[in-house]
Amino acid sequence: MSQNQSVNRRIVLASRPKGAPEAANFRLEEQPLPSLAAGQLLLRTVYLSLDPYMRGRMSDAPSYAAPVAIDEVMTGGAVSRVVASNDKNFKTGDWVVASSGWQDYAAIDATLVRKLEGAALKHPSLALGVLGMPGFTAYMGLLDIGQPQAGETVVVAAATGPVGSLVGQIAKLQGCKVVGIAGGAEKCRYAVEHFGFDHCVDHRDPALAQRLQEACPQGIDVYFENVGGAVFDAVLPLLNTKARVPVCGLVSQYNAEGLPQGQDRLMLLTSTILRKRLRMQGFIIFDDYGHRYGEFAKQMGEWFSADKIKFREHRIQGLENAPQSLIDLLEGKNFGKVVVQIGEEND
Repeated sequence: MSQNQSVNRRIVLASRPKGAPEAANFRLEEQPLPSLAAGQLLLRTVYLSLDPYMRGRMSDAPSYAAPVAIDEVMTGGAVSRVVASNDKNFKTGDWVVASSGWQDYAAIDATLVRKLEGAALKHPSLALGVLGMPGFTAYMGLLDIGQPQAGETVVVAAATGPVGSLVGQIAKLQGCKVVGIAGGAEKCRYAVEHFGFDHCVDHRDPALAQRLQEACPQGIDVYFENVGGAVFDAVLPLLNTKARVPVCGLVSQYNAEGLPQGQDRLMLLTSTILRKRLRMQGFIIFDDYGHRYGEFAKQMGEWFSADKIKFREHRIQGLENAPQSLIDLLEGKNFGKVVVQIGEEND
């Protein structure tokens, strides 16, 4: 994975997708290395995170964050090494995480960069997964919004993904019954055998609603929403009075260009919220909980070091393969946290 260190390869947004992204929406280009201003760091990307939210950034529809501009670098979190520093708090060779985008090198203000610590120094790529944003999302969404109590039933969609797999494991640590929803028999088996879920239901099963009801005979007290669509339709009738629904993502809808076909279910949703006094709350992890990152890092670090948390990483090699990997992720073809390795750890 060595390269010309005077050239920065980067992948930019070439056009906005209509529906599902295609390879033509991206462009790989080369530029000179960025120069450093005062207070900046030059970072060499080693691991790039791919996440479902990136599809939203490719659109110019109103959202919680500004879209990626045409011909600008695709946004994304990355673990990098510092190769040059204009800030006294960082030195060459430091491991850091930052939103530096889909590129080999980036010049970033030091105030926007966080050093890796603890277990992440031994396993740098995990700072993009279990020890990073997905883990933080699972931890705060479940514990602060979901507020699971021992003996309750917690259901999580995308159960083998980087967020869902951790939601289930944290819920088990709280003494809950955990039911996952995943795509395919292999993923469902893995959720039970590797992540310790009590049950897992295949969302591709035509009898999804019946299978979920069988797995949750006492109803659902917490539903961690990652998917939406038909999965939520199966969950809604099973929600217990005063159930909590943290809304993290709606990956089934990210490529949609309009409202879904069929009956309008808004009235059913709102009437159920009222009758059952449900609490549904969306959240954007660093906007809403950034000030509590230290709390997460300490607890997750302890669980991870005690081998109470398992993970699965789906690693891709090469920056040039990032576009197709994101397309595959949005189609559910990944198995675990998707990380693109761009550089070598010992470069």
